[in-house]
Amino acid sequence: MPGTPDQYPKEKSHSMPDPEPAVPARLVFRRQLILLAVVAGLLLLCFGRPLLQLITFSLHDELFSYIPLIPFISAYFIWINRQRFVPDLLPCWFGAIFFGLAGSALVTGYWIAARSGWLPAKQDYLSLMTLSFLCFFWGGCLALLGSKMLRQVLFPAAFLIFAVPLPTVWMAPIDTFFQYTSATAAQGFFGLYGTPVLRDGLDLHLPGFALTVAPECSGIHSTLVLFMTSFMAGYLFLDRSWQRALLVLAVVPLAILRNGFRIFVVGELCVHIGPDMINSPIHRKGGPIFFALSLIPFLLFLVFLRRLNPAARPPLKPEPQP
Repeated sequence: MPGTPDQYPKEKSHSMPDPEPAVPARLVFRRQLILLAVVAGLLLLCFGRPLLQLITFSLHDELFSYIPLIPFISAYFIWINRQRFVPDLLPCWFGAIFFGLAGSALVTGYWIAARSGWLPAKQDYLSLMTLSFLCFFWGGCLALLGSKMLRQVLFPAAFLIFAVPLPTVWMAPIDTFFQYTSATAAQGFFGLYGTPVLRDGLDLHLPGFALTVAPECSGIHSTLVLFMTSFMAGYLFLDRSWQRALLVLAVVPLAILRNGFRIFVVGELCVHIGPDMINSPIHRKGGPIFFALSLIPFLLFLVFLRRLNPAARPPLKPEPQP
């Protein structure tokens, strides 16, 4: 009598072994972030001396007093958008090598120039070292997180460039530009108000008084702060690149009008009250007041641009992970 199937000996299974379970993307992302933190720590050790000098320099220099806040602003933008990131960790070796070579070229160029007797100003030295540090950091981000992931945090990563002090060779042309344009704007304000004015270069001759638009009147500090504010406001409230570009470009004429209006106010005070008003607090320490006034047209222009495209940005939703 034939046996039942259970009575026959069972053959050994020759099926393939079960594949190992895939590592969740979130775990891989977390591991890469840990590696990036290690790389950043090593960079901080290598560049510890110039970075400490940068902090000390910025705390004692009114123009660059904002620099210690830049890393915290970038970290804040990453934190508020952390739920929207989609991990995609394909390394971008081309970009990593490019930034690595750029950082190495800056350090090597400085070393060769210093060995040849070049003694840079402290501001230029810190500019070179900080930019080199950022190049190595951006290269590490591309190697560990990849270009697609870095594209999602492009603004916070690029915003770190404001931690680099302006080279001294840029300072004189910027000051000169804003001096002459501010003098022209002030001349226009005096003309609109009806005050007789004779302009000779940077000298404004008023009734019974004359003033010179000095480099300190260029308002470069307020302009830099407003420039950074325009980038942040565009990132937060505008959706299209051309709108953000317009907001950033509007900073230049707005800065010129602000400086010209400040010169106009000080000049009118000197004409109608007395020449001693040139040493008044509104001239010496009135920068924050006029900066706050410049925010009014800035915000109005921002609202105008936003109304051109009122649709809110759709949030980035992470793809479902296995």
